Amino acid sequence: MTAFAPDSLVLNRKLPLWYQVSQSLRASILGRTADASLRLPTEEQLAEHYGVSVLTMRQALKELETEGLISRHRRRGTFIEPAALRGAPVQLLGSVDAIVAQQSGDRTTILGHERTAVSGELLEHFPDTAEVVTYRRLRHDSESGEPTNWAENAVRPELADAIDLADLERWPMTKVLRDIAKVDISRITDTVEARLADPLTAELLRVPLLSPILHYTGVTYDGSGRVVDVARIRYRGDRFSFTVTVDAH
Repeated sequence: MTAFAPDSLVLNRKLPLWYQVSQSLRASILGRTADASLRLPTEEQLAEHYGVSVLTMRQALKELETEGLISRHRRRGTFIEPAALRGAPVQLLGSVDAIVAQQSGDRTTILGHERTAVSGELLEHFPDTAEVVTYRRLRHDSESGEPTNWAENAVRPELADAIDLADLERWPMTKVLRDIAKVDISRITDTVEARLADPLTAELLRVPLLSPILHYTGVTYDGSGRVVDVARIRYRGDRFSFTVTVDAH
């Protein structure tokens, strides 16, 4: 059995440390391989791994326990719950790791990828290129097999050579661009709106035509201010809600 190894994290001092750690660990838990151990390292080992205090690590673990992702047992240790919490709200607090965490965990099927002309709503984001590479993926609940959302990512063609479809089956595009393609992601702008299911969405998500869905658009910028990725994700309206937390300090 493969030992569980959490991802590393570059901390942003503008956001609560416990939150960033919990979201990074959440992404690692939901994106783990099938043969990975369910036992987490100790609080002390995790605190050293992330470069935070044990108290901060304890608060992060408490958040994951509240979500139902882990269970903690005196003297035995901390364990990943085999069945992750289903239908949980998507919580956004302004970090790339939060985006990665919320898009991880479900079983992903690649529907296809191809070069497509820049048109429609993509024109404002890619004014300097005529084509993008569009990746389409369908996500299923890993336990029930039900489809939960499907995503389209429009990516600059020069980045496509660094993108492996096998990586996209395991990780969200945001993580692939940042950690594998080595894109310096500076910010992501998110828009969430209510829409009605079009024929393709209704077919893929197995919902009635024109039923309510949550339509998420995430525009990812690199350090120079260029758009590198436009993600459009359609979530089943009966399984998801969105929560945004604003830190007043």
